[in-house]
Amino acid sequence: MKTGQLGERCGVSAKTIRYYESIGLIDEPRRTANGYRDYGDGSVERLRFIREAQSSGLTLAEIASVLELKGAGKRSCGHTMALIDAHVASIDAQIAHLAVAREELVMLAERGRKLNPSHCTDPNRCQVIVEARTEP
Repeated sequence: MKTGQLGERCGVSAKTIRYYESIGLIDEPRRTANGYRDYGDGSVERLRFIREAQSSGLTLAEIASVLELKGAGKRSCGHTMALIDAHVASIDAQIAHLAVAREELVMLAERGRKLNPSHCTDPNRCQVIVEARTEP
């Protein structure tokens, strides 16, 4: 099948397919006599896997590492689980950071509601933020 047909079957653009080919995520296909790319059914499965892996949060480099193992005839489950565990840990750290940031913003909002706007006369600073940061 041609690049456009493969893209339609997998929900990606022809440009994306060519990019994946250029970085080695999908094998370079055979060429027809007139130079068109001619992808086989295996390309459909590979492209679907790439899309599913991306949806799971894996980067293209990480997906390439999984496919490299598979291409070498090795099992990739342990490697894939390590990648997933690392992403879970990263998300947990982001959630913790966001929780702290949220608490600080809630504190600023509560404090700001108690301030008198007429006292905010400094043209370079907002009393909600500056005074909250300088309070003991």
